[in-house]
Amino acid sequence: MKKTLLALAALAAFAALCAPLAASADASWDAPSAPYRVVGNVYYVGTEGIGTYLIATPDGLILIDGATAKGASIIEANIRTLGFKLSDVKILLETHAHFDHVGGLAQLKADTGATLYASAGDTPSLEQGRHISDTDYGPANFAPMKVDRTLFDGSEVSLGGTTLTAHLTPGHTPGCTSWTLPVVEAGKAHRAIFYCSTSVGGNVLIGNKGYPSIAEDFRATFAKLRHIDADIFLVNHPFFADLTGKHQRQLAGDAEAFVVPGELQKFVAESEQDFEAEFSKQQRQQSQR
Repeated sequence: MKKTLLALAALAAFAALCAPLAASADASWDAPSAPYRVVGNVYYVGTEGIGTYLIATPDGLILIDGATAKGASIIEANIRTLGFKLSDVKILLETHAHFDHVGGLAQLKADTGATLYASAGDTPSLEQGRHISDTDYGPANFAPMKVDRTLFDGSEVSLGGTTLTAHLTPGHTPGCTSWTLPVVEAGKAHRAIFYCSTSVGGNVLIGNKGYPSIAEDFRATFAKLRHIDADIFLVNHPFFADLTGKHQRQLAGDAEAFVVPGELQKFVAESEQDFEAEFSKQQRQQSQR
C-alpha cells in the first residue's frame, strides 16, 4: 500500500512538472526542507521539491543548482545550518537552465562570490535569463547571470581533492549536464551521479524552432547514459528517486540507503520509453493538423 501511494504521488508530481507553467507552480518547490548528509562529502541543501547539492572539500564548497528564485534563501539558510559560511562556496554548477533549477543562481552567485561554471549549450539561456526551446508552457524567465567558465563533455571541475566530471546529456535543455563523482562511504568506494533530466518536460519534440535537434539529442543522450555506471542516483526533483524515503531509512540506521545499484539504468530505460511515447503522440498530432 505504501509503495502504491508513493507511486501515485510521484505520478501526480510528474504531471504537474510537465503541465503549463501557470499550473505547474508546485508549492513544494519553494518549501523549506532541512539539510542532511547524503553520502561521503555530499549534502542535500535544496527545498522540499527541488534537489540542490553541496559538496564539502578542505578548500571550500561546490554547489550544484540553485532551485527557484525563492528557493535561493532556503539554500543559503541550509548552508549555514550545516555550519558553513556562504563565502565558503567557491564553485557553482548547474544541471540545466530551467527556472526551477537555476532561478536562484543569480542571488547565490552574488551572495557567495563563487565562480559559475556552465555548459556551452546552456550559457545563452543563463545569460539571457530564459529557456530557448519551444515548449507548451511558454516563457519561464529567471534572473540572468554571467557564466564565468564554459564546460564541455568530459570537463573536470576540481576543488580540495574532489573532482566532478561533466557529462553532456542534452535534450531536456541544449546544455543539460549530468555530473559524476567518486565518493567513499564507510570505507567503500561508490560513484554518484547528479542527474540532469531526461523528461520531455513540456518540450516540443517535432518542429522545435528554438531547439531543432531536440529529438536527436534526446536519443543520443539515452544511448550515452546506458554506458554510465553509478550506484548513487541523485536527482533534481526528489520524488524521481524517493530521496525522502531513502533519507528516512538512513535515519533509521541504513547506512547505505542511497546506494542502489541499477537504479540509474532502470530510470534511463523508463525515461526513454516515456520519450518515445511522447514523440509518437506529438507525431500523430502533427499529422492531424
